[in-house]
Amino acid sequence: MTTVNTSNLLAMRNAILQQNSALQKAAAAPAPNPLVGGIGQTANAVNAPDGGFTATLRGALGEVNNQQAKASAITESYERGETTDIAAVMLQRESASVGFQATLQVRNKLLSAYKDIMSMPV
Repeated sequence: MTTVNTSNLLAMRNAILQQNSALQKAAAAPAPNPLVGGIGQTANAVNAPDGGFTATLRGALGEVNNQQAKASAITESYERGETTDIAAVMLQRESASVGFQATLQVRNKLLSAYKDIMSMPV
């Protein structure tokens, strides 16, 4: 069993602080998006408050539509034999599916909020 002394504690503290600062720097730097038309681009569309709620929602729906179109195109390409990378096809299809499911959940929450507001007494 190792004994706990101040030098060991300070060394562990410094290591944790260095890891923490490295993580903060990594979080602050824009990460490259490995997925073409992936979720990162949808998040960027959602974070753009310039056009208001309607423009943000329209942009997010456009991104989901683009993801589904790309998934459909790569699936058809695979079926024709032009693409042999099944992992890329499945990844694109799952990305489109996750985007669609997220859109459905947002729609459901908006409808629920609308119903709650409409049932409020005046």
